Amino acid sequence: MSVTRDSFHSRIGFVLAAAGSAIGLGNVWGFPTQAANNGGGAFVLVYLIVTVLLAFPALFAEIYLGNQAQKNPVGALEDACQDVSKRLGRYAGLFGLLGAILMLSFYSIVAGWMLSHALSPLMSLLGFDSAAAWLADSSVARNLAFTPIFIVLSALIINRGVHSGIERWSSRLMPVLFVLLIGLIIYILQQPGASEGVAMYLTPEFSQIGDPKLIISAMGQAFFSLSIGVGGMMVYGSYMKKDADIGKLVISIGALDTLIAFLAGLLIIPTLFVAQHMGQQVFIDGQLIGGPQLIFSTLPALFDSMGDIGIYVSLVFFTLMSMAALTSTISSTEVPVAYLVEDKNYSRFKSTCIVSLIVLAASMTLVFNFDSLFGAVINWVNSFQLPIMGLFYFIVVGWIYKRGNKLADKAVLAEKPWLKIWANYLRYVCPILLTMVFINVISNI
Repeated sequence: MSVTRDSFHSRIGFVLAAAGSAIGLGNVWGFPTQAANNGGGAFVLVYLIVTVLLAFPALFAEIYLGNQAQKNPVGALEDACQDVSKRLGRYAGLFGLLGAILMLSFYSIVAGWMLSHALSPLMSLLGFDSAAAWLADSSVARNLAFTPIFIVLSALIINRGVHSGIERWSSRLMPVLFVLLIGLIIYILQQPGASEGVAMYLTPEFSQIGDPKLIISAMGQAFFSLSIGVGGMMVYGSYMKKDADIGKLVISIGALDTLIAFLAGLLIIPTLFVAQHMGQQVFIDGQLIGGPQLIFSTLPALFDSMGDIGIYVSLVFFTLMSMAALTSTISSTEVPVAYLVEDKNYSRFKSTCIVSLIVLAASMTLVFNFDSLFGAVINWVNSFQLPIMGLFYFIVVGWIYKRGNKLADKAVLAEKPWLKIWANYLRYVCPILLTMVFINVISNI
């Protein structure tokens, strides 16, 4: 039984969908937290360097593999590895699919927090103060309620397909997300204390730049922010017309992603200093109190201290966060859905239901074992899963993929000297750089 593949109908639709995949909690939640905990400006500088040297090439490799194969990540890696071992490609694809499930397991929980915090000020405005307090307080009951809601939201979009679901909703959500972000930045930068946050964020201490911990954090954040390593970009690439100009697409996606990450830092870090100016304790010995969850304690308290306007600021802020989360979860959900549709010949509806139930089960496992598993799963995905798959993509594109690979075609490379330089960079430089980072990861465990 052959399956007719859906596709993106425009270049801008693809760019917005792929950028939406990249632009999510990794940018608006993860990047500012990492920057605040790792030297501010020094982290931003190293992040930009790592993004250009490693993350952009890895993004190119992932999209390129999907685009050339016109298949889901399991099928695409099978095809690319056929001259060496189709089984190797298949297992690597399934490993990436597992990474997508693991990412969704914790991402859906955090997205549920964002959604509940967005509804809390709305309940306050409507006069339901007890409901607002419940929505704002962390609890197992709230996780049990909102994690499934977010999984269902993602499923509803995925079930509509690539053009009617992913492309259409990404094209709607992304411009609104950008406008909300700019509006919040303008407001926060006018508050007392914000200038200290801007100074920390934009002024690097060059003595910190060689810190292995900072480099590892920046690499993990760059791969996480760009959604590299779980197959989302590969499956999106497969929905574009074959032989599309991947280089231009990667630059467009990467530029949008980096811009949003930078703007998110320009919002969150000054906001933390505004909170500190108002008497809240935010840092201890240069580290954020509560780490990633600080955003759900300090910021709501800051919004409360603003008076009536704080309710509206809180509503807009957490709506922004919820939208950023949704644009990312739909791409990760599409990875296993595409596999089931194409390799198992399941309907899109059935595939979406199966994947959503698996993600729900994984998320509930984390909810009931939060202290022991939640942080461990995030660390595994960020520090190991994503870079490991990025390294594998470099090896496949540079060394394993032969038939149909323009980057290995001597005739093509002879006509385009710049393409030969790019192919050699992917083949030699990127694997060496990424391996060096892995050695630092292992030595710092």
